[in-house]
Amino acid sequence: MVQNTPNNTVIYPANVASLKRAWTYRTGDAIESSPMVVSGVVYTGSREHHLYALDARTGKKLWSYRTGGAIYATPTVVDDVVYAGSFDATLSALEARTGTLLWRYATGNAIESSPAVADGVVYVGSTDHTLYALNVDTGDRLWSFESSAGIQSSPAVADGIVYVGSWDHNVYALDATTGARIWSYTTGDRISSSPAVADGVVYIGSQDHLLYALDAGTGEKLWSYQTGKIVLSSPSIANGVVFIGSHHGALLALDARTGSKRWSFTTGGAIDSSPLIADEVVYAGSQDRSIYALAALTGEKMWSYTTGGIIDSSPTVAEGIVYIGSQDHTFYALSAQAGEKLWSYITAGGIVSSPAVANGVVYIGSNDHNLYAFNQTYFLSEELGKGDE
Repeated sequence: MVQNTPNNTVIYPANVASLKRAWTYRTGDAIESSPMVVSGVVYTGSREHHLYALDARTGKKLWSYRTGGAIYATPTVVDDVVYAGSFDATLSALEARTGTLLWRYATGNAIESSPAVADGVVYVGSTDHTLYALNVDTGDRLWSFESSAGIQSSPAVADGIVYVGSWDHNVYALDATTGARIWSYTTGDRISSSPAVADGVVYIGSQDHLLYALDAGTGEKLWSYQTGKIVLSSPSIANGVVFIGSHHGALLALDARTGSKRWSFTTGGAIDSSPLIADEVVYAGSQDRSIYALAALTGEKMWSYTTGGIIDSSPTVAEGIVYIGSQDHTFYALSAQAGEKLWSYITAGGIVSSPAVANGVVYIGSNDHNLYAFNQTYFLSEELGKGDE
């Protein structure tokens, strides 16, 4: 039974140890998609071909939508519409409150990335080699641009230009209205990393081991940096510094303007998730099973915490707490200041989903098929699942 008590209690280091499982919703397969919380609703995709909308307070299923393939990417929610790509090659647009299908658009192959929405257009890449621009209201194709290989990179839109990377080794800049190619830049290998755009510069990693900084207007290479191995993660930018993890195991801080190395920190395993910057600290998980907290200015290690499995997801930081999941099946809450474990919860599967925190509740998906919600003010004793109303 749900206790109808307020759900906005702030979770902070002094009280996180009393977190309880508020509810669990069981799907039919692993959840690798990260939960998205908007206006009291949690949206998540599952490997068993479903997109779910759950009441954020109770975990009650508001609606679900069945696709023809697994959903790995995080859904995009804009203006009361949920956009989700699937391995069945389709992008679906659903009314956020009811789950009513507004439209769906079929591409030629799996969609592995999250769509971007800007100025009445939704942009999505497909492994059929094509970037699509669709009308948000009707799903009609406004234009499409075909590269020479699959697109796994999520597009970024800035100042009327769409930027995306392709497995054909190129970064493309396209006119957001017409799809006309403004410029392209050829790297030495496939691009899976998604671009980040800041202050007129596009930053993107390639499997040729390099991080690139390209002029957003012309595509001119401003600088590149050799990381030592393939770059799968997307860069994070803060205070004139670009932070990037590499499969080589290094976390790098580079001057955003010149590309000169501010500092580097070597872990014992690949870093394939994007680093998080909060309160002048950089947090990054590594496949060496540890999460690291480094001073953003100097790269000095403030602390590290070793879990029992590799870490593939990005952390979330809220109110002095770092939340992170591990392939050891455990969800952790760590002190942002000192790194000690304040609380943990063991699920029945590895965790590659990144957590979400909203209104005093923490959400995480697990490969044990469950979406979990934790807080301090109410709990549901029984497990919800498919078909529960």
